[in-house]
Amino acid sequence: MPDDLHVYDTGGDGTPIIWHHGTPNLGAPPVPLFRDDVRWISYDRPGYGGSAARPGRSIASAAEDVARIADELELDRFAVMGHSGGGTYALASAALLPDRVTAAVSISGLAPYGAEGIDWFAGMAPSGVASLRAATEGRAAKERHEAEATEAEPGFTPKDLAMFGGPWSWILEVVNPALAAGPAALIDDDLAYVAPWGFDPASITAPVLIVHGGSDLTVPGSHGEWLARHIPGAELWLHPGDGHLSILEHAPAALDWLVQTRVS
Repeated sequence: MPDDLHVYDTGGDGTPIIWHHGTPNLGAPPVPLFRDDVRWISYDRPGYGGSAARPGRSIASAAEDVARIADELELDRFAVMGHSGGGTYALASAALLPDRVTAAVSISGLAPYGAEGIDWFAGMAPSGVASLRAATEGRAAKERHEAEATEAEPGFTPKDLAMFGGPWSWILEVVNPALAAGPAALIDDDLAYVAPWGFDPASITAPVLIVHGGSDLTVPGSHGEWLARHIPGAELWLHPGDGHLSILEHAPAALDWLVQTRVS
């Protein structure tokens, strides 16, 4: 494995899927989606968990990391899937590794900052707006924001909060350690989200499924709609009553789509 990245691999001979985690999370693969016919591979993005920090990394750099991991595991072809910011990084792999990525699922992923045809902050919870606007002002402003930030409502709906009482309470196992380690990796993520991504979503040729909640206050549904309009042939599952976490109730069906597309 690459010395600078902490990689996870469930093993087996199932469909290989590389999971991209959200912000701030560790990169452990999604336990609620474990099944015998899927081999989950994932990694802590630089700065998280056991992976070395890489200040200034871009969204596009995730594709380089994925290629290195796949090479080490001797995987020629694989699918990708991610939630929240991880959906954005999954799309980077699909765009920049067109000969290797067979299909991609982005759940609650962001649209490019500054893109035409979207009011990027519209519908976003105030805490998210403040955090990402600070990122648009540069590293110093973002670091200052994180140093001064107090506990803020993350924009979770009651339906989102109910997810902590079921299988997706797993997300606390990857969020809490990432938060405890401090904001450095989150800062790198947020700076990357609002900088040029290093690829055009319109260049993606693999089948893509966009899954988004219409009641998402963390990454509003308009982001998913924008991605679906701009990625050729992308399929959109927009669920009006779901928020940023409750949309994960549809992740098993999205995984079915990914496996079926991957092997067809």
